[in-house]
Amino acid sequence: MERLVERLEKAVERLETVCQGPGMCGDGSSKGVAQYVQAFDALLAGPVAEYIKISKEVGGDVQKHAEMVHVGLMSERALLVTASQHQQPAENAFSSLLKPISEQIQVVQNFREKNRGSKLFNHLSAVSESIPALGWVAMAPKPGPYVKEMTDAAMFYTNRILKEYKDVDKKQVDWVKAYLSIWTELQAYIKEYHTTGLTWSKTGPVATEGAKSPSAPPAGAAPPPPGPPPPPAPAPTSCSTDDSASRSALFAQINRGEGITSGLRHVSDDMKTHKNPALKNQGGPVRSGPKPFTAPKPACNANPSQKTSPKAPALLELEGKKWRVENQENATNLVISDTELKQVAYVFKCTNSTLQIKGKINSITLDNCKKLGLVFDDVVGIVEIINSRDVKVQVMGKVPTISINKTDGCHVYLSKNSLDCEIVSAKSSEMNVLIPTEGGDFTEFPVPEQFKTVWNGQKLVTTVTEIAG
Repeated sequence: MERLVERLEKAVERLETVCQGPGMCGDGSSKGVAQYVQAFDALLAGPVAEYIKISKEVGGDVQKHAEMVHVGLMSERALLVTASQHQQPAENAFSSLLKPISEQIQVVQNFREKNRGSKLFNHLSAVSESIPALGWVAMAPKPGPYVKEMTDAAMFYTNRILKEYKDVDKKQVDWVKAYLSIWTELQAYIKEYHTTGLTWSKTGPVATEGAKSPSAPPAGAAPPPPGPPPPPAPAPTSCSTDDSASRSALFAQINRGEGITSGLRHVSDDMKTHKNPALKNQGGPVRSGPKPFTAPKPACNANPSQKTSPKAPALLELEGKKWRVENQENATNLVISDTELKQVAYVFKCTNSTLQIKGKINSITLDNCKKLGLVFDDVVGIVEIINSRDVKVQVMGKVPTISINKTDGCHVYLSKNSLDCEIVSAKSSEMNVLIPTEGGDFTEFPVPEQFKTVWNGQKLVTTVTEIAG
């Protein structure tokens, strides 16, 4: 991964060395640079530069993350330059051109996963959830709405940052505004230049996997040195070459059309078992004909254990004021009893487990959990359920707010003291709230998932849609 980042940084340096001024990237004048490349440069010089500047002021993990985001944006700029000077390539070649961007997106997201204990985890999460927006170049015919969807995914975490720092640290608020403005400006940029997808040149050569942007150096200057060659592919990747060759052979046969049947032999009636039952009674092996074409299994999958990442250790510990409950599986007796009002609980990637939290704490967060049961006494802040599936939450005392986001299957059991609880949901399904009855049982009520929005002449009015039947 470090080698990949180093290669991308060198690519950025080469791009910067051929930029002699505004609108002069890769050419002696703005004449040779497509208008939409110049517009993207304006975005880099505006919102992106402001985001990088404030991230440096915040420092720490936020600064490192911002540098990774900048590398991804420069990789995207390189693709835009290629598109402005080449015709649209075949799908497999385009996938290869997208590879630097997709790999950098993974670098950004992996950084968040490796720093879950960071004090600025909400910042890392906001960036990690929205960075896939760089993939708009492959999202025809609606790249703009795709960027908006990714931006909305970041809003959950940016709202938490604003809530935490609104009256405490203005720099953090400015960071949120600067970061979100990148995607807002990108949506406007896409709407103007790439409304239905990445715009390719109508002239010039067809882009290939190794396509380089043909850039003319300024007059009197020597051409920039070629970039370092890509590192040699590791031996196991030969399996993908075999797959490609096999698929090519298959498609070559299919493309023969009617000629594909020219090698078949006519079968007379006396050779058909359903018309000549005597054939079924003959001894010896029955010929089943040639086997259908199948691509050979890649040799690199012979030992899948080499690719599987090591299993993360299970945790249940107090780190400062945060209880960390992580990677628990089939644990049915997890209990946190020594709690204080200022403590928070973060439950991550727990499966088929139950957790009981006694006493009164500040907040609880369930993240990426499956089939988890949570029972708690009192929470003075909020209980958040994110990216989870089939979870059950039971309140024994009081809680003011429960937030459900990106979750499929959630049952919330309220106590008599928590009936005034506010339940906020977004991008979730199969949610049910269970209300206690006088007899000690619960009555189940589904949380609406379907809505109807109409224009009343002045504003949009949204109401719950009643499902017939």
